[in-house]
Amino acid sequence: MMKYAYSLLLLLLVGIPGARAQRIVCSGHVTEAATGQPVPFASVFVRGTSQGTTADDNGRYQLTLAGPADTLVATAIGFAPQRKALPGGASRFTVNFALGPGSVSLGEVVVRPRENPAYAILRRVQQQKPRNDKRQLTAFEFDSYNRTEVSLRNLPAQLGRRTVLGQITRVADSLGVPRDSSGRPVVPIFASEVLSRFYQLNQPLRKREVIRQRQLRGAAPREGSVVSQILGASFQDWDFYLNWQQLLGKDFISPIADGWRFTYEYELQDSVWVGEDFCYRLAVAPRRPQDLAFTGTIWITKEGYALRRLDLRVSPRANLNYVEGVQVSQELTPTPAGPWLPRRTRVVIGLKPTKGSTGVEARFITVNSAFDANQPHPLPFYDRPLETAPEAFQTPADYFARHRPDSLSTTEQATLAALDSVQRLPAVRSVLEIADVAVNGYYRAGRFDLGPVLSTYGFNNIEGHRLRVGFRTTPELSRDWLLRTYLAYGTRDGRFKYGLRVNRILDRQRWTVLGFEHRHDIDQVALLDNDYALENPLFEASARLGNISSGRPLRRTLTTVSAQTDLFRGFTPRVLLRYQHFTPLYSFAYYTETPAPGAPTDDQFSLAEVVLETRYAPDEVLVQDNQNRRTPIGLKRWPVFTLRYTRGVHGLLGADFSYHKFNLLIDQSIRLGQLGRTDYRLDAGYIPSTVPYPVLKTHLGNESPFYNSGAFNLMRFFEFVSDRYVAFRFENYFDGFLLNSVPAIRQLNWRLVATGNVLWGGVSEANRRIIPAQDPKTGAPLPSFRSLSRAPYAEVGYGIENILKVARVDFLHRLTYRNSPGARTFGVKVSLQFKL
Repeated sequence: MMKYAYSLLLLLLVGIPGARAQRIVCSGHVTEAATGQPVPFASVFVRGTSQGTTADDNGRYQLTLAGPADTLVATAIGFAPQRKALPGGASRFTVNFALGPGSVSLGEVVVRPRENPAYAILRRVQQQKPRNDKRQLTAFEFDSYNRTEVSLRNLPAQLGRRTVLGQITRVADSLGVPRDSSGRPVVPIFASEVLSRFYQLNQPLRKREVIRQRQLRGAAPREGSVVSQILGASFQDWDFYLNWQQLLGKDFISPIADGWRFTYEYELQDSVWVGEDFCYRLAVAPRRPQDLAFTGTIWITKEGYALRRLDLRVSPRANLNYVEGVQVSQELTPTPAGPWLPRRTRVVIGLKPTKGSTGVEARFITVNSAFDANQPHPLPFYDRPLETAPEAFQTPADYFARHRPDSLSTTEQATLAALDSVQRLPAVRSVLEIADVAVNGYYRAGRFDLGPVLSTYGFNNIEGHRLRVGFRTTPELSRDWLLRTYLAYGTRDGRFKYGLRVNRILDRQRWTVLGFEHRHDIDQVALLDNDYALENPLFEASARLGNISSGRPLRRTLTTVSAQTDLFRGFTPRVLLRYQHFTPLYSFAYYTETPAPGAPTDDQFSLAEVVLETRYAPDEVLVQDNQNRRTPIGLKRWPVFTLRYTRGVHGLLGADFSYHKFNLLIDQSIRLGQLGRTDYRLDAGYIPSTVPYPVLKTHLGNESPFYNSGAFNLMRFFEFVSDRYVAFRFENYFDGFLLNSVPAIRQLNWRLVATGNVLWGGVSEANRRIIPAQDPKTGAPLPSFRSLSRAPYAEVGYGIENILKVARVDFLHRLTYRNSPGARTFGVKVSLQFKL
């Protein structure tokens, strides 16, 4: 035994140095021979072996060889392969490649007679999708590093001399940030780095991201804001195995979508090595340049027909606003289970308002590693889509320098250094404060936000000049308490109005929140119970300003106590105890006993209610911002259901009525492929009780010149009231469909829209009789209300959006109740929108 021990020790002493001597590390830079520009994602490998690597987006590579080798080969799209001999006797050396233009060399492809050879490959890609698509995995997870850089380009000289940009430019120049090819400064604005762990369960589809560390530089959004939280892997999930890729709020068809042949043209260009995989290289381009599609190159593995790499850009003639260019490069890697996952993704988006103006360029780099497949966690694990670890906010200064999975170029190093200096400039902080007011409507003053700024002044015929001041607390004062309050005064009615709202967050994981609100203010019957429809700021401002008599104004005192929690993902029940007192500011009365001439009446009323509400949004991603609000992010595949039951309790706190209310609301946005996207809303309600009409459902009309998707746009204020109703609304956005094919119009980038509103409803005889015909005090006729008959109310519309990139014009036709007093059978309404 001692003999064998000595022999083994001798072998180790001799063998270990020998093994170390054979370990060779080579690195270098791959550039174009003609221009010296880097060649991104070039393949560098030892021919005939599995040893190889891929250069990064700056053409730099590093390759560790486990054994001796004499020749390295570099290949890239459109370039001839180049071979370089490795010098002997060294364990670490540099080999640079300068690639020249290459010739086409096709691999062996079996095609049908007279058929494009690329079609045969695409058919095999479709056949192998179940094998290669990551959705076929039970679950997967990986570590993800995301870097975001935002800069200004094409900056005019006079603009660059202004205070803020001039200071940033001088900082960038002093730290060596290179200028563009025209000599104009590239002004870095913002950068972020995020390290996280991303998890996905496929059946049912659930995603979760845990942000471990993050760092914001430059003119960064306020810590805790929605923007500061959507910089991780959850929002950089580029998956071209899906038929449609969501980009900038639009749906782009993938080059390997099921309907690939109807949208794209393909050309088989070459057969090349990409790392260890022999691939077909195919050029892709949209059949119609205005379509929302990609142009560029994809690489398909010959073994398995998987998507190995892609280098795409959005067609420069695509029907988009403000977008100067979009480039997407991605590399994928197989998992032991078979399907492929993205390993590295690089996205560059250029935005420019007008030709020749200053533009914004955003760069996104994502590097994934530590892949794990088919190891699902118990389902409750995925109930929180986005979570930020507490230690993520205290990132050490050198943390990313030590843990960054890729190396920074000289330009990137200078940019990040410049942004660290920019963040300390007083002028930059001032600009950020102004931008924060414009976005959030509040001005930050220490631990309080003053506002909303736009509500400071208003005018209507009841209050006259309305002056208002208010504030809300911030998380700097308390993360678990949120208080909002305001005080308003009308110069005509001489009355003060006020409001107070307090929220207490008990549990952030399940978003358990207690709330209290007390408010005394002017409101309108026409706007009651229509909060979800008041989403258009132009419409809401016009409805609350000027002459508001047609909306039947009243003074409203409201007190509410509420509680809500998330029982499980997407399922949020809510309970409200609500007291309201109404004092109409127009001629109003109702019978307090059995309706009959001479029976007692009253012109004020109070309500005490218990409201039970349940909201279910199975695939909604909610982000908590720094004001303790939750904001939905991204598009949802499934409908959002809201079910509400209201019980009015007679006698409680002096309430005048006992009643029941039922309401169901369904919202969804549906992708229709080439036909665009449809948003619809189904709203149904039933009130089987006898109450005055202000308690019933007043359907929201629109007498303003502005289009509102939540209203009936050719219906007058207070034209119809119901105690049972079903309303269906839809809007279809065709994007570039049809108009992209019209030669004279497609250059304008106009887009078609179609709308429709249908309402069925009615009022019971008991609810009609509760309102007297004459005012008991004056004997004058009382304004009553009108309900729908058996025929539904219906209106349809068509229009054009994207006029001058911001305007939308809708042409509307009223199909029923056309002979009603004051009815408009045709109308034109405008709206402003900023869409890409």
